[in-house]
Parts: sequence; structure tokens; C-alpha cells
Amino acid sequence: MLALRLARGAHSLVQLRRLLVAAASAGTGFLLLCTLGYALAHPDPSAGALLRLLWCLAPAAATVHFAVAVARTDPGTRPRPGLSAVGLGPGQLMAISAVTTALSTTLGSVLALLVFLHLRGDLPGRPFDGDPAAFLASGHPLPLPAALTLLLLVPLAASSASAVALRPRGARPSRPRRPGADGDSPRERSRRRAESGPYADQAGHPLDPQQPAPPLPTPGGLPWGIAVLAAGLAVEAYASRSGPGLVLPGRFTGGPARVFGGWSLTALGLMLAAPAITHLCGWLLQAVRPGVLRLLAGRVLQEEARRIGRPLGVVCAVASGAYAMATVYSGARPSFGPLSTLGALLVAGCTVATLLTAAVEAKHARADTTAALLRMGAPTTMLRGAALLRAGALLAAFGPLTWVVAELAAVPLVR
Repeated sequence: MLALRLARGAHSLVQLRRLLVAAASAGTGFLLLCTLGYALAHPDPSAGALLRLLWCLAPAAATVHFAVAVARTDPGTRPRPGLSAVGLGPGQLMAISAVTTALSTTLGSVLALLVFLHLRGDLPGRPFDGDPAAFLASGHPLPLPAALTLLLLVPLAASSASAVALRPRGARPSRPRRPGADGDSPRERSRRRAESGPYADQAGHPLDPQQPAPPLPTPGGLPWGIAVLAAGLAVEAYASRSGPGLVLPGRFTGGPARVFGGWSLTALGLMLAAPAITHLCGWLLQAVRPGVLRLLAGRVLQEEARRIGRPLGVVCAVASGAYAMATVYSGARPSFGPLSTLGALLVAGCTVATLLTAAVEAKHARADTTAALLRMGAPTTMLRGAALLRAGALLAAFGPLTWVVAELAAVPLVR
């Protein structure tokens, strides 16, 4: 009941994000039900139904990723003064966030079931006009337990992932210290600066480009990301020469099935390497006698490397896949069915929405710092310029990277 009251009293933008999560869950649930319908209509060749079920993992993963990003930015589940006094500590707020995510995704799954039953003609009213599609399996009874099991996959995965992402971290005990006390190692000072924000050293005086702050810790994962990315490209190159074809939902044949496994490894590699690349962009902005604008933009990028890096890597993976597909089928007219189009829209829409949600979360995280800079007399034009500089640096780094990965992925497919 408390989760329902918090969900009902949230801001309109928060409600919009929850509705988008419900819509993504509905689309993914509909794809899963269509896979079940195809299996009912084609009971003998089970490999085709299994491949379609595996193809649905990409929209499901994108939906869960988006649901977790929305849960992280939900203001109703943030720790606030006074909540612990009434028994709402970090653990309880985490549980409320997981329940809220489960409610949003379950609403989408119920909507998907109603639409699917209506198209089959199982509900009162006018069913789907024209010949029923094969994936509806109108002539076969729908096994309700199997349908409910498929529809519960996204809510269970989204709520579990939200609980893991928002689980309370135990605070490590620390002894009292004086400001500027001797004996602290450079690593300890860098860690405290990273925890206090990118402008902690400028809280009491203006930004001084001549006295740069110690660099923030670099996110790990770059070597693993490069290795997984190279493995994915190698798998795509090998799989393009042989292997069974994978017929995607909606009459679209996209080549050997192993090619899509290689693309999954490529996406994982980009996601692992993106935070370190974002941190490197921030370091380059501050290199070679930086001014106030470059120092400000670079410190923010370094601080937000982990928060926006992984969603940005996933967006680059989806963009590279779309570019490679467009390169392979340039001059041809591939048969995109309604389910292929729905799946592509779900993956692209959820990844872009996740990146925008992460950007909103980053903006809220540095709201106090921005207010402090404004009180110190920093002009708003400087803050806007720093934001444009950050966007330009990320575009200059990830744009060519996306193009190179897409070209390397498309070369073995066009041979």
C-alpha cells in the first residue's frame, strides 16, 4: 500500500517514466506471447521457436535496463531526513522501489496479454481483421500457465535488478580527522574527493586552473571491454561464413545465428569499456593548461563516467548494429515484419531512454554543486558551455568508435 501511495503521489515526469517502463514491458511481453503462439502453430520444428525466444532476450534486456534506470531516478525512494524515524531506512526504500518497478512492468504485461487475446479473438468484441497471423495461433487453445510464466519474466527480472542496484551499501567506519591533516596518502585524498563531488575543492573559492585537483580514480573494465569487443568481432567474422540462418520474427532473415551472438559480445565489450573512455575524455579536456570551462567540463565527465558510461556504451552498440545492418542491406529491400519492427523499436527506444534517464540522474546528483557555483557568481552561460563541451567531447570520442565497430562488423557480412 505504501508503494502504491508513493507511486500515486509522484511528479508527472516520474509518472511518465513509469508509463514508458510499462509500455516497454508491454511490447516485450507481446513478443514473448507471439513466440508462444508460433510454437503452438508449429509444434514440429522446435528450433525456430527456440531461436525466436532467444531473439526476445534483446528487447527484454533493454526493458530491464531501462526499468533499473528509472528506479534509480525515482525521488520517492531516496533517503530523506525523518524517514528512518518512521521505519523507512535504506532497506525499506529499496524494497519499495522494487515493488514499484514490479507494478509498472506487471501493468505492461497485463496489457500485452489483453492485446494478444483480443487479436486472437478470445475476448468479446471484434477480433483482428483479415487472415490471422501465424504467430497468433488462433486455431489452438492458449496454455495460460505458459503464457503467465513468459509474462512474469520481465517483472521478476526488473524488480530483482532494481533491488540489487539500489541495495544499501554498508558504510565503512572511519576515524575523525582534521581538515588538512598530515599522514593521508594521495589515494585516500583522491577517494575523498571522488565521494564529495567534482567541485569539492572549489567550494570556498573560485576555480583556479593553475592549481589542478588530483585526478579521480579511473573506472576499470577497459582491458576486459577491449578483449570482449575483439572476441565479438571475431565471432561475427567466423559466423558469417557458415552456420544456420536465423529467421527473426516477422519474416526478416538476418544471416547466421552466430552473427547475433557476436553482436551481443560486441555490445557487452562497448558497455564495459565506455566508463573508462568517458573518464579519458574528461582527462583530455583538462590536459595542456586548461581554462575554467575545460576544467569544469572535464571534472564533471570524470565524476559521471560510471553513471553515464555504460548507457552510452549500449547506445553505441545499438547504433553500430543498425549502421552495419543498413550497410549490408544497402540497395536491397529486406522484409521487415511487424514483430521485427516492434523488437527494433523496443531495443532502440529503451537504450536511448536509459541514456537520457542517466543524464537526468547525473544532473540531480550535482544539483547542490551547481547551486553552489551560482552562489559564487558563476554565470549560467559558463554552465551551459561546459555542458555543450561535455557533449562535444563524448560525440568526438564515441562517434568514430561506433563507426569503426560498425564497419568492422559489416565487412564479413558483405563478402
